[in-house]
Amino acid sequence: MTDSQLIAKFEEIYGKRPSLMVKAPGRVNLIGEHTDYNDGFVLPMAINRYSVMLASQRNDRVISIYAENYGSLVRFPIDNIEYDNEHKWSNYQRGVIKVLKAEGYDINGMDALLWGDVPVGAGLSSSASVEAATVLTLNALWNLNISPLNMIKFAKQTENEFVGVNCGIMDQFAAFLSKRNHALLLDCRSLEHEYIPVRDARFIICDTRVRRELSNSSYNERREECREGVKVLRKWLPNIETLRDVKVENFIKYREAIPLPVRNRVEHVVKENDRVLKGARFLKAGKFKDFGELMYESHNSLKNLYEVSCYELDLLVDIARETNGVLGARMTGAGFGGCVIVLIEDKVFKKFKTKAAIEYKKEKGLEPNIFVVEASDGARASFLI
Repeated sequence: MTDSQLIAKFEEIYGKRPSLMVKAPGRVNLIGEHTDYNDGFVLPMAINRYSVMLASQRNDRVISIYAENYGSLVRFPIDNIEYDNEHKWSNYQRGVIKVLKAEGYDINGMDALLWGDVPVGAGLSSSASVEAATVLTLNALWNLNISPLNMIKFAKQTENEFVGVNCGIMDQFAAFLSKRNHALLLDCRSLEHEYIPVRDARFIICDTRVRRELSNSSYNERREECREGVKVLRKWLPNIETLRDVKVENFIKYREAIPLPVRNRVEHVVKENDRVLKGARFLKAGKFKDFGELMYESHNSLKNLYEVSCYELDLLVDIARETNGVLGARMTGAGFGGCVIVLIEDKVFKKFKTKAAIEYKKEKGLEPNIFVVEASDGARASFLI
């Protein structure tokens, strides 16, 4: 929907014009999967798909939110926030408000409208996008003066403690601090980050249209396996805190002492961290073919070692691998469904899109959703009146 259409919808529902519009992007992770919660390195970029929130103040202690995508309106009191099993989409807003209140921020009532075109459950971080839009809306609407790093922290806290997904910090960081035409090389331990130019790289998304509920998936199980790997390796490497601290040569030295499948999880994380750092150097040097090879390596590792891929993701990666002019492809996001990110030469985009649609439909009976993504800025707020 256009901005003017969203404003008109807000006026239709609330009988007044919104005072604020916030746009928070989704993100795609170019490389570095399941490394963030191991204090490792990631390389995401914000994409030109957004969660949009329009809002205005109320004079009472009631939050009213209309979700255009669901055609659903919820109202709840600020001072009695509980998880809503019926309107699960609203738990991101509820959680953010509960976290901010616990931190001592003075928030009053709000009328809001939410709309987004970040596919839900596709591994493009629609949840962090919504959380970022909500935090930034409340920050601007009530002049809370929350720093960007604290907004990131509060959004992540919402996901972890209220929604119940033990995600790392990458998604929220990318939603707030991304930069147009750049990817974001992030150290998930120190939060040091570097902007990596990707203006000359063409990335496309292939959405399998296979959805998963992250909190009900094997995601949390993988986190526990990583912790178990650290416990085992501390017998020889007593100073390690997370798998981030394990060098490739140390993993190779002690790998046989780690029981399966934990050994495979550890191998993926340790080598994936190396791939991220190499990949950032390749992108800076314009070595897109080399970066593409790392993408294939990453997917193979996610498929065979971390075991978070699925038939549909593998199918699209295989189609990409067999197409001249495609430089690299891998599943992106937590896995178990979602999307493939493809690095491609401009001249073969139409050919690949047609080929992928035909071959995927032949196997699955439906077409993948394929679209170009551009590296975009992080969340932004604009006052309308």
